[in-house]
Amino acid sequence: MFDRLLGGKVMSFKEKGLLVVLSGPSGVGKGTVCRTLRERGTQLNYSISATTRKPREGEIDGVHYFFKTREQFQKMIEQEKLLEWAEYVGNCYGTPVDYVHKMIESGQDVILEIEVQGALQVKKKFPEALFIFLAPPNLDELKVESSAAEPKQPN
Repeated sequence: MFDRLLGGKVMSFKEKGLLVVLSGPSGVGKGTVCRTLRERGTQLNYSISATTRKPREGEIDGVHYFFKTREQFQKMIEQEKLLEWAEYVGNCYGTPVDYVHKMIESGQDVILEIEVQGALQVKKKFPEALFIFLAPPNLDELKVESSAAEPKQPN
């Protein structure tokens, strides 16, 4: 019955995974939402980003990030191998298209936790994704959350 009502789209959801894009301004709570989803044992797979920054102690390539040289990252941009990308504090970060497509094609749901500009890039390349925008109750609340998230400078 639902198959008929939805024009056969029920089967495609069963065969393929769903891309969920969680976005919002910095400090709005995207990380908190993702941590809560993990703690509750959801079946969402968290996308692994590519980055040009050096691995930190204990980080494993292909587990925490896909570590790339600047040249490799630039080539990924030129070959349109990234759903979205941005530069932050001198390092580049992006979502590899092939990784996301592989997960979705195998029937796994994937969540991206990204800033608004990145979500707009994904929307152009992957319009069928589910986009969730988190907004603060008001701008004052966002300022409080953002300042709480900022690292403290030593005296």
